[in-house]
Amino acid sequence: MRRPPTFLALVLVGLLTACGGGEDAAPRTTPENGVRLGFSQVGAESAWRLANTQSIEHAATNAGVRLDLRVADGKQENQTAAIRDFISQKVDIIAFSPVVESGWDKVLQEAKDADIPVIVTDRMVDTTDTSLFTTMLGSDFTAEGRKAGEWLVEHYRDFNGAVRIAEIAGTTGSAPANQRRAGFADAIKDDPDLQVIVSRDGGFTRAGGEQVMAGFLQQHPDIDVVFAHNDDEGLGAVKAIEAVGKRPGQDIKIITVDASRDGLTALAEGRLNYVIECNPLLGPQLMELVGKVTTGQTIPRRVVVDETAFDREAAKAVLPNRQY
Repeated sequence: MRRPPTFLALVLVGLLTACGGGEDAAPRTTPENGVRLGFSQVGAESAWRLANTQSIEHAATNAGVRLDLRVADGKQENQTAAIRDFISQKVDIIAFSPVVESGWDKVLQEAKDADIPVIVTDRMVDTTDTSLFTTMLGSDFTAEGRKAGEWLVEHYRDFNGAVRIAEIAGTTGSAPANQRRAGFADAIKDDPDLQVIVSRDGGFTRAGGEQVMAGFLQQHPDIDVVFAHNDDEGLGAVKAIEAVGKRPGQDIKIITVDASRDGLTALAEGRLNYVIECNPLLGPQLMELVGKVTTGQTIPRRVVVDETAFDREAAKAVLPNRQY
């Protein structure tokens, strides 16, 4: 017996290509085959990314969306190839989380010329032609960096003397790395005692964070604070700090972004000091946007995810029910 179509499968009109779609052209989507979504994911470099992928897969299944998921392994050329393949397959809609901010205009223009709407998720693209994508769903990375800096300013408000900060940055050129750095720098700029003495790309991985932090400690054994652009980098830093006989969270304060289960566990144990949330569970919101776009509804140009930040007690409170 045929299952009744979901609301997302009831798309019969409005999906013809702008060039060559005459009266006899068939729509890409029918109630029988469902909306076809091509999604290009950055990679599988962190717990956050794995949770993000799982959220999208589960939400697509629940919404009756036919998902074609491609994982780019952190390479922009892989994402570009995936998007071009989605175009050639004439999917109904494309979504992707860009590896880096720049260099997307050409392939997004190709999608626009094929009349395939594009949703940018998690990370923003840098383009002067905002008509190349329909909407952006994700976090405010600048605000995340600013929250990290504001905590630091408050924590050292009554401290006299220089505070030496090491920054373990995310992937060079990526939106979260660029914007978290900018937000953090803006928050601490009025306090001359807060000094970023070294910054290096940790690739958003635990191994990268450990390697970078080990190098920092060799060059700067007097580091007071680490600002890591995600939990995995911060947890790698914890390992490197412990390897030299210091106490993470005490001898060296650590601020991270993500609020994964592992990150919040380390925070609850006192090995991290402050964690800013970056919610990876974007799947339901993405499928809602897919449904609205494919049925011709108006949607906002920017959809920001609600997020918070955690100290040690807050981490203990939420850990029993943390989903990722």
